Amino acid sequence: MQISSVNDVKIYNLSHGKSLPEVRNIQRRIELIQDFEMPTVCTSIKVSRDGQFILATGTYKPRIRCYDTYQLSLKFERCLDSEVVAFDVLSDDYSKLVFLHCDRYVEFHSQHGHYYKTRIPKFGRDFSYHYPSCDLYFVGTSSEVFRLNLEQGRFLNSLQTDAVENNVCDINPVHHLFATGTSEGRVECWDPRVRNRVGMLDCALSSLTEGTEVQGLPSISSLKFNGSLTMAVGTSTGQVLLYDLRSSQPLLVKDHFYNLPIKSLNFHDPLDLVVSADSKIIKIWNKDNGKVFSSIQPQTNINDVCIYPKSGMLFTANEDPKMNTFYIPGEYMALGPAPRWCSFLDNLTEELEESPESTVYDDYKFVTRKDLENLGLSHLVGSSLLRAYMHGFFMDIRLYHKVKSMANPFAYEEYRKDKIRQKIEESRTQRVQVKKLPKVNKELALKLMEEGDDEAELASRKKKGKALPSILGDDRFKLMFENPDYQVDEQSEEFRLLNPIVSKVGQKRKKKLRLLAQQAAEDEEEPEGRASSEEESSDDDKSWVEEVREQRRLLRQEDRDRRRQERKEADRNTVLLKREQNGEKTSDMAESKKTSQPQFYQIKAGEEFRSFNDMARKQKLQKASLEDRLKLEEQSGTSNVSDTAVGSKQLTFTLKKSEQQRKQQQAEREHHQERKKLRRSAGHLSSGRGRGWGGGRGRGGEEEEEAHLN
Repeated sequence: MQISSVNDVKIYNLSHGKSLPEVRNIQRRIELIQDFEMPTVCTSIKVSRDGQFILATGTYKPRIRCYDTYQLSLKFERCLDSEVVAFDVLSDDYSKLVFLHCDRYVEFHSQHGHYYKTRIPKFGRDFSYHYPSCDLYFVGTSSEVFRLNLEQGRFLNSLQTDAVENNVCDINPVHHLFATGTSEGRVECWDPRVRNRVGMLDCALSSLTEGTEVQGLPSISSLKFNGSLTMAVGTSTGQVLLYDLRSSQPLLVKDHFYNLPIKSLNFHDPLDLVVSADSKIIKIWNKDNGKVFSSIQPQTNINDVCIYPKSGMLFTANEDPKMNTFYIPGEYMALGPAPRWCSFLDNLTEELEESPESTVYDDYKFVTRKDLENLGLSHLVGSSLLRAYMHGFFMDIRLYHKVKSMANPFAYEEYRKDKIRQKIEESRTQRVQVKKLPKVNKELALKLMEEGDDEAELASRKKKGKALPSILGDDRFKLMFENPDYQVDEQSEEFRLLNPIVSKVGQKRKKKLRLLAQQAAEDEEEPEGRASSEEESSDDDKSWVEEVREQRRLLRQEDRDRRRQERKEADRNTVLLKREQNGEKTSDMAESKKTSQPQFYQIKAGEEFRSFNDMARKQKLQKASLEDRLKLEEQSGTSNVSDTAVGSKQLTFTLKKSEQQRKQQQAEREHHQERKKLRRSAGHLSSGRGRGWGGGRGRGGEEEEEAHLN
């Protein structure tokens, strides 16, 4: 909360302060409505007719939020397809809403959500609802006023105005006179019953008072009816004109003196006040004599203002996530009491008036533990003077300034010496100086100096020519040549890719300067057939492309080399780690690291890998028979899978056997050895003549069979 007094009227800003509720004392903090804010910006705000709901639109993303004042919290939130230009509440509560979007769409919402969407022919800027006929009147970037009948669900014949564009519109709540404000500074009034224009006011000339400096005629930026005969008109130059509909001359002209468009107009009937607002200030003044009642100036720009009915509270939509809430109480000279749903504000403001504390809402200073040690306040950790927050503490700003002045009493002397040193340096710059390169970005400074000299020489040859301002002499870029953080890294990828383009542009620029200098010296027209200074061959234009490609190739090559080196280091570290796990000594590891370096075609040595360079053994195995190869695999307990189609790569893996398989193999091995011992050779037997292969056995066959049986 923030309390301000303007013209002896106290104004309470209930939404003032930073979003740090844990830092503030809960007893001294007021959160009227929870989450009363938008993600980025709030564009417009309204209160329903029954006073229970507050509706606001904002960005980003485009959305509408509805707050329930009885619950003091957010009721619902709906996101929209595009930003809202204007919206209105057609029912007493939130059940019927109309939105005019920036993309010409008109969207209708019911209680459950989106209901219907249609489109108007031109971009709209404002609309009004005519209750007796259920017509919506849309004005925008057109001379026509479009009418949409909600009962029939169709567009009706438009109203043709004399204006090029219409900015705002409003309907009188008593006799339903429709008025539209034009971009030419006129107000046209129409009777909806006969659809004819009944009057026109020229507000542009009436708003030009003595001492007003205006470029062009002002346009109408806001419009508001009050009762049956009073109308307020706001202009784009910051004037508010009060009219009686029976007269073409304004009763009163109120100037905001900011030359900003009037964005909102409201009437406060109990005190006969007008609440007008531009993007900078809200002014509350008497509509009879124009005397200022009070004014409110928020910290951010204003988009819309809404007064809660029959109360002294008003809401503002700002160019800020927070939506401000202002309350003007008091027995005398007050806008009104607090609303029924926050009646406690009256008692609270009375207590604050009885015991004013101007220091309740002072700011805090964030300090770290190192700052506390430098200030000698480490002993305050854990006390009520320090509130822990993240990696530091919050402390009262007054205490911080007081302790800092005591800890460093010579701070003013140091500040004074720094100011004197700065003055001396500024006076030195006015002397005649030799060109001196800065400490940071010397190459860039030298290049800019050379280009500046060329332009100065060219300007001196031309009488009317002027040299372009140099970056070296611009204060906005001085940190680039003073702060080491702005040093150009010529080895970075961005610089190497951009340097060919910049160099080519610099060469073209120098060439153009030389040609212009020659033309200025000769002071004659370019001879026919000679190439123009702006004409360049396509080869020159595209030469930098090859340089950029070459730089990209080098960058890719360096990236590959770096990754290869990282892989080598990772492999070497893995080998050392495995050997260390196997119990090898460090000296042996260092010696093996020096002697055995794996080649690029080799895989790391180990029990689970085999080298790829044993080509002789592979060829020998390929020449052996299948029986021999299987025997070797059985003896070694390994199996090899090779594929000659993929570079003769070989994968070796060990077969895991169960205990039963090992016993079975051992039994078979013992059986074969026993059979070999019992086996007798039959080479001494000779085969006799017998029948052919198909004619039975001969004698020799019988003897051989007997030998086997024996």
